[in-house]
Amino acid sequence: MRKPSLPFRKQMSYAIGQLGWSTLINIIGLHQVYFYLPPAPKPGQECFPDLIEKMAFWGLSTIGVVAAFGRLWDAFTDPIIANSSDRFSSRFGRRIPFLFLGGLPAAVFCWLIFVPPHNFISSTNLVWMTGCMLLFYLFLTVYVTPFFALIPELGHTPEERLNLSTYISVTYALGIIVASTEPMIANVLKSNFVFDADLSVQTLVSRQYALGILCVFAAICMYFPVFTIHEKTYCESEASSVPFKEAIFLTFKNKNFLFFALSDLCYFLALTILTTGISYYVTVLLELEREFVTQLLTVMLLVSFAFYPVVNWIARKIGKKKTVLFGFYVFLGLFLSIYFIGKDELPLPPYIQGYLIVAVAAVPIAILGILPNAILADIAELDSLKTGSKREGLFYAGRTFMQKLGQTLAVLIFSSVILLGLDRETKKNVSPSVTGIIAPSVSEPKSESEKNLKGETKISMESTICKVEEVEAGGELGVRLTGPLASAFCLLAIFLFGKYKEDETLEEIAKIRGN
Repeated sequence: MRKPSLPFRKQMSYAIGQLGWSTLINIIGLHQVYFYLPPAPKPGQECFPDLIEKMAFWGLSTIGVVAAFGRLWDAFTDPIIANSSDRFSSRFGRRIPFLFLGGLPAAVFCWLIFVPPHNFISSTNLVWMTGCMLLFYLFLTVYVTPFFALIPELGHTPEERLNLSTYISVTYALGIIVASTEPMIANVLKSNFVFDADLSVQTLVSRQYALGILCVFAAICMYFPVFTIHEKTYCESEASSVPFKEAIFLTFKNKNFLFFALSDLCYFLALTILTTGISYYVTVLLELEREFVTQLLTVMLLVSFAFYPVVNWIARKIGKKKTVLFGFYVFLGLFLSIYFIGKDELPLPPYIQGYLIVAVAAVPIAILGILPNAILADIAELDSLKTGSKREGLFYAGRTFMQKLGQTLAVLIFSSVILLGLDRETKKNVSPSVTGIIAPSVSEPKSESEKNLKGETKISMESTICKVEEVEAGGELGVRLTGPLASAFCLLAIFLFGKYKEDETLEEIAKIRGN
């Protein structure tokens, strides 16, 4: 007997769950690097205490190495959690119990990442951050992997799955906006409460409380689907009996999924190069202030929102595959244009160039934010109809594994490419943060500056010397080359995704279901 469709209000509850975990993951993406690798303040600005050593090895930042390690850890736990969810059975269903288990700990450990034991540079802080980050990613995986596996089970038709994918894409973008409000909340707290006489510690604690407020909000959102959706009532699912190794083999044996996952790896590698480099494009190529990055991201998200209903309508008219390929081609041209922005030959002012880049990027971001989850749901449904094995969790875990592998490779590749064009002495002082949207530029003070600072402030565990930001040479050639490099991976993504057979997939689903 076919299960009833999920009512609209419960679809909204499901989407609110995505708002919660999106807030958490974007707290990490937007604030972790800036928190542990703060930019040196300019004269007259308030300082923020350094908490860990900046450099690790081979010119890579400590926070960059730890972040890459965290992503890899997250990627390898995905299939384990996915298979456990696929094989689990209870009176509450096989997905919702995992959401219940993972939500609160993920929010708690997200906050604890920003609450190290000491307010000065300490190896204990590094160990604390690493441990909390690994636990955060573990519990986030416990929540997110079964969460995505619910899409093909709650959405009984391609149209229902497309609607769910659209709603969660919107709430994911809203999560970015919510996570970005931390500075505003911190400023309100700092203005109205006194946490410490030391201004740098006052700023630190204000940010910690602000992040705590956001984590509480995220936790509440994550439990909306847990308490409002009765999985057994709406989900067409049954526990898989396939052993873990065999399930992994069968999942990646599916050619449609294999081409989809490999194209996703290339796409996220290219996209992460772009998001990692956006601060460099603004400051090195366009020669604008770093604060302009925030304006660009806001414009990009708003324009992307405007295209959501258009993407949904076009996908119904011409198909999801053609729409995604169009998005890839737009990104291909956009990545190539990175090489030319900021050149004197261009007649447009730098600000206009920046706005044009993000306005164009908003179109493929809307497309690729909505449709891939719906496409994967189609692939997973056909596989379960043909094999009799429900392995939706592993399909989504396989996708997230490829995404995270692409993101990790992008961080490491980007950090090497931007050094092209720099001489040996300049490389020593290159900005160590190449791991996130905000890329602080910090130079060590010259010997004379050090003497002045030492004369003004004593180094102790209770106070922090704030280094004044200096002009830093940038490797313009390396920054420009990241655009064509990203376009090469985008071209590979187009080739691989082109092999996905959408028409055959949908026809077989309809035929087996008797529609």
